[in-house]
Amino acid sequence: MKAADRSRSHHIARRLVAAFAVILVIAFGAAVIYKTGPAEAQSDSAADIAADEFDEGERAAIEALVRNYILEHPEILPEAIERLRMKQAGEDISRIGAALTEPFPGAVLGNAQGSRTLVTFTDYACGYCRQSVADVKALIAKDDDLRVVVRELPILSQASEDAARMALAAAKQGRYAAFHDAMYASGRPDEQSIAAAAARAGLNMEKARADADGADIAREVETNRQIAAQLQVDGTPAWVAGETLLRGAVGADALREALNQIER
Repeated sequence: MKAADRSRSHHIARRLVAAFAVILVIAFGAAVIYKTGPAEAQSDSAADIAADEFDEGERAAIEALVRNYILEHPEILPEAIERLRMKQAGEDISRIGAALTEPFPGAVLGNAQGSRTLVTFTDYACGYCRQSVADVKALIAKDDDLRVVVRELPILSQASEDAARMALAAAKQGRYAAFHDAMYASGRPDEQSIAAAAARAGLNMEKARADADGADIAREVETNRQIAAQLQVDGTPAWVAGETLLRGAVGADALREALNQIER
């Protein structure tokens, strides 16, 4: 093969590989995950690149290549979609900024002055959140620089919200961790279990009830819901470590791995 022919073949091969990535993002990432907003701009931009860079014959070859490859390797689609979700989550986390990592005063576990932060979205009626309490304790026990910011996200019931409000009232008395542990140990929240957890945490009940109905606590719960919506978090528990978003009871090892990606 002549040098000129080899150069052209290599050039076309590189363009086909690039086009494969572009088309995969368009067809199976942006279209599946995103329906509005920034994703549309990403999809349009990629489409413009493809339109500008390839003639009709090349586009036909690319489409055939992509279709055949996907049919032969359908297992790549979940991985591609998950990577796009992770990328978007990282961008969302960066955009939200300090509003995500700055806690309601006192609603912190571990070292309140720690330099590494794990954010958790939690609901006292959530069994998976209850299961994850031990994971958080294990992380704190092994890392005295860890600050765990708890964002109360009551989504399962009215009792969830009542418990969340009481937890934030406990934070005002410097008793957040005590109530947090007692409430999860009490099982599903209801009027009796919330009162029992508050008593075990040593709260001034008159003050706690008044604080729980306060505007600042109502505002905090609503802020947490808005942040969760921006991150597309619609279930608990959910976790943020650096620019990594994790969903579900992922376990201490997965959380530790995400935290280890944060630059010290």
